[in-house]
Amino acid sequence: MTRIVPPTIAVALLGAASLSSPERSAAAAAFAPSPPSFGAAAVGRARARGGASSLGEANTLEGRTIADGGAIRPLSNFILVRVADIQDKTESGILLSKTAKIEKTEGRVVSVGPGKVHQDSGLPFEMPVSEGDGVVYGKYDGTMVEYNGDRHALIRDDDVLVKYEGEKLTVDGVGVCNENVLVLADETEDETSGGLLLAAPGKDSAESRPSTGTVVKVGPGKMAADGTRMAMTVEEGDRVKFRDFAGYEVDIEGKEYSVVKMPEILAKF
Repeated sequence: MTRIVPPTIAVALLGAASLSSPERSAAAAAFAPSPPSFGAAAVGRARARGGASSLGEANTLEGRTIADGGAIRPLSNFILVRVADIQDKTESGILLSKTAKIEKTEGRVVSVGPGKVHQDSGLPFEMPVSEGDGVVYGKYDGTMVEYNGDRHALIRDDDVLVKYEGEKLTVDGVGVCNENVLVLADETEDETSGGLLLAAPGKDSAESRPSTGTVVKVGPGKMAADGTRMAMTVEEGDRVKFRDFAGYEVDIEGKEYSVVKMPEILAKF
């Protein structure tokens, strides 16, 4: 069998025959393939995806190495989220004391489970988030784990209050899941029409949290047994009244919003 040598390499080989030993070694090195390089960014992306790095670094869970380079794989409707760093200073740069540090319940989705199935029909539920999405979830939701030395949380898809793309949570980039509704809460009045100041409501008072507001975003609806989405009976721009203490408060760009489930909205006006 005749071996065909590309012209450029053939010329180099023919020329090399007349070279001294050191010169031939240098020529051979020039045509040798370079080994692949792995930059820090590539390694970081691999670890962010929940897998072992290209350099063979093993993943760790709670300080223990996962065998055979394995990674956490959420089951059912669980989602693995890398939790945002604890805020230890204000936006203006003032350092916060240890007790005043803000532990955020938001982060970036690392991996997503396959989803649960409908209890009656067995049809699969579509997972509402994807890898790389930013999410905000309830304060007491999820199970904290240490994965690759960083704080992570395993939450359910129902725990997701809002999701967003990009680095920051903004009104334009925010989205809601399932039967959730994002409402811009009305501000609590602190004085009467005659100008008298009102006492601040207690923390546990129904007056401490507004239960009216304007609908900003509406989720796709709850999934029915046949796989279709149930209709949402409110739309963006509606003024609504919802149950006292219903939903969760979410701060977006300095304004207070409430994430309320559709059955908790009592009326619109």
